Amino acid sequence: MLTLGDILDLGSRKAAPGPRGHPILGSLPAARRDPIRLFTQCFREYGDVVRFRFGPVIAHLISSPAGVNHILAENNKNYGKQTRGYAALRYVLGNGLLTSEGDFWKRQRRIAQPAFHRQRIGGFASAMVRAAEDCARTLSQKRGQTVDVHHEMMRLTLRIVGETLLGYDPSHDADDVGDALAHLLHIVNERTTRVLFFARPVLPTPENRRLRRAVSALDRIVLRIIAERRQTRGDDLLSMLMEARDADTGEAMDDRQLRDEAMTIFLAGHETTANALAWTWLLLSRYPAALRELREELSQVLGGRSPTADDLPRLKFTRMLLEESMRLYPPAWIIARSASGADEIGGYSIPAGSIVFVAPYVVHRHPKYWSDPEGFDPHRFEKEPPRGAYFPFGGGPRQCIGNGFAMMEAQLVLATMAQRVKFELVPGHPVEPEPSITLRPKFGLLMQSAGSPVAGAR
Repeated sequence: MLTLGDILDLGSRKAAPGPRGHPILGSLPAARRDPIRLFTQCFREYGDVVRFRFGPVIAHLISSPAGVNHILAENNKNYGKQTRGYAALRYVLGNGLLTSEGDFWKRQRRIAQPAFHRQRIGGFASAMVRAAEDCARTLSQKRGQTVDVHHEMMRLTLRIVGETLLGYDPSHDADDVGDALAHLLHIVNERTTRVLFFARPVLPTPENRRLRRAVSALDRIVLRIIAERRQTRGDDLLSMLMEARDADTGEAMDDRQLRDEAMTIFLAGHETTANALAWTWLLLSRYPAALRELREELSQVLGGRSPTADDLPRLKFTRMLLEESMRLYPPAWIIARSASGADEIGGYSIPAGSIVFVAPYVVHRHPKYWSDPEGFDPHRFEKEPPRGAYFPFGGGPRQCIGNGFAMMEAQLVLATMAQRVKFELVPGHPVEPEPSITLRPKFGLLMQSAGSPVAGAR
């Protein structure tokens, strides 16, 4: 029974402001055309809580750090992953760490957590540096030639995640995996903004046939890796998952569970880091003073040698540069959650069953918490950002399990390669963020390998 206090509390809640949009479709057409523009403009016009209607679905964009903390941490149990985007991703990734929920997610997270402890990921550093050295060597031989730096970073991070987390050499599969993932991400993103939504490709359309072929291609590769790892265990995450046993039943993961986790590693383990590195190279080409400062730090700390994990605490500008890159171009640009129960954020009502968005791309540009929010200034990270104002890896209990792995990888790759190569954007090449599941450069990043290595670099 409702008390008088409950009634007064309900009466105090009000609907948040927001765009009216199309009479039937609401803001769905605008979201399909340019979601980044829609969300950033509505944030500027309506404030920290914006109400949208996407067809019959009510959604809210939450852009205050307090609201972000409320959704991802303080009241996270009320905000699950029963959204269109995750439903579509489940067809591709299955029930892995990224898409699972509840007790099953807790079990899988508990099993995987030891693989990402600081000491353990420190053991991956030499493999990361070796891969970066090989990439730099190849690109330095192409000096003056045009290369797609985004594509090169995708190949590099795929090699690293393959060798360190899956225990296999992906060199002969790199293009197939990259093409299949790019195709799947595009289709998944496209499907989530349609009026009629089907999580699975139920109809025999040309698009659905292409989707099934892409998933099947990845399945063949992943299941082959699993079969090989069953024969020869190693010191990698996949081997750990194979050896793990359920605390209650003593059962091991079957091939389907292993497939889902390996597929998640393929996507989350290399896609986001590749994007972060690609955008960083773009920023270094636009801001030569930052490249000079980076190279000065590398020269002072490393003296021409390749970095190790022990060097990372002294590579402060290297880290700040990556942090600023991920502020401007967060690899996971938006996070969606579903409200299982009614709630209130910023004085506005959040109905049960509605969708909430927290967008790093928007919050990272909040003028109340970031001076010159559209400007490029790595030194802003000399101070800790306010809690909830910076979250490139998400937050709360569902924060990316591999954030430490990803940051170490990005720092080591940048510190290794920046001593040997630099890139200049091809004049006239269009640079446009593509707000898919991740934030990719829509047209790639066509750049020329240019310049000379740091003195003493080898």
